Amino acid sequence: MRAEERKGNKRIDEDGGKTATVGVVGLGYVGLPVAIGFSKRYKVIGFDVDEQKIEQLKKHNDITREISKQELAASAISYTSAPEDLSLCDYLIVAVPTPINEHKEPDLSYLIAASETVGQHLTDGVTVVYESTVYPGTTEEICIPVLEEASGLKAGESFYVAYSPERINPGDRQHTFNQIEKIVAAQNKDVLEKVTGLYQSVIDAPIFKADSIKVAETAKVLENTQRDINIALMNELAKICDKVGIDTTDVLEAAGTKWNFLPFTPGLVGGHCIGVDPYYLIYKAKTLGYTPAFLEAARKINDSMAGFVHRTVLEDIIRTKYDLQNLRITVMGITFKENVPDIRNSKALEIVQMLLEDGLSVNVYDPVADSQVLESESGIRLTEKQFLQPADILLVLVPHKEFSVMTADDISRLVKKDQALVFDLKNIWRDHRLPSSINRKTL
Repeated sequence: MRAEERKGNKRIDEDGGKTATVGVVGLGYVGLPVAIGFSKRYKVIGFDVDEQKIEQLKKHNDITREISKQELAASAISYTSAPEDLSLCDYLIVAVPTPINEHKEPDLSYLIAASETVGQHLTDGVTVVYESTVYPGTTEEICIPVLEEASGLKAGESFYVAYSPERINPGDRQHTFNQIEKIVAAQNKDVLEKVTGLYQSVIDAPIFKADSIKVAETAKVLENTQRDINIALMNELAKICDKVGIDTTDVLEAAGTKWNFLPFTPGLVGGHCIGVDPYYLIYKAKTLGYTPAFLEAARKINDSMAGFVHRTVLEDIIRTKYDLQNLRITVMGITFKENVPDIRNSKALEIVQMLLEDGLSVNVYDPVADSQVLESESGIRLTEKQFLQPADILLVLVPHKEFSVMTADDISRLVKKDQALVFDLKNIWRDHRLPSSINRKTL
């Protein structure tokens, strides 16, 4: 479809968007489910700069393992790494990563690059929707100027901009794209109604219309910041309980009998969302002259947990007087969370690296992690399950489904018969009765 045939988005205005072409920029954990969702009703062009990823998707292979081969085969998505194909779209949804840099400040390089690419192929009447997580003001103060400069067009006149923050939860088969309530915000009411209709046509959940783009941006970073803070409280509690000499789980079980007690548990906070998004809010606050001490404290606590687990293991090694030359440690799980292959910002990986730096012998088993990515990025090679030898210390750092369904006999076969330590980080084996020779610990 030529740009002049679509000028003013007439096709969209006349039929409610049913024949519109939707382009999705960035086909990772967020963008690919979005593209799949829209493809059930619209023609979709899926764009990514990673040519290898595009080739795999054309073969119906999703490296994130979020979308099945069958679902990819059933979708009619046109995958491309050619940016000029974006000029065929009526809507362009940007879903690229927004990580942090080494100073723990927002890294908007992917977002800016995507905006430049979109802008270079922007035509009259197109609506650009950003789904990437950003700090308040990013869309209007950074993205729109980039779009305008790259396109030579004026936002709000020749093209339109909206914001609808992603809520994809990797590994979660219940809260999928079409089942999650969506927040939508836009430059003006007309665009808001149009984008609301677009999402409503593919989502079986309510649409919340935010008062402004900044409100929607702030709501998104708040969602993950709240979770970060609640987990930080539990991690602080775990450290206190360790000093007192009591089980954190017992404390939480007792406290949970109160009707308004929130059910959070201690754990490792990594990945590209919960461990990253609070820094976006922290950064914005500091640019305005305010230091959010509470948010910084929560981040400090959660970032310290890898070191805490590492020290706890070393203390147990010393206390038990293991023979260090023959000590065998098995780590189960190295991804940033359960049931996903992603190792980005994985605290489990940090713990393994600390143990290796101590000169200890560590075998890592993870049935979900991408072994090639892990080895290329960290130098750590996974051990296949059949080659695992009984260990002195078994660290269950990530509660993958395969681990959760193990029996007491399965666990016993993974450790030596005498003086074995099982560190069940998330307490997934609490109901198992292990032999008395096995010392089981948890956070």
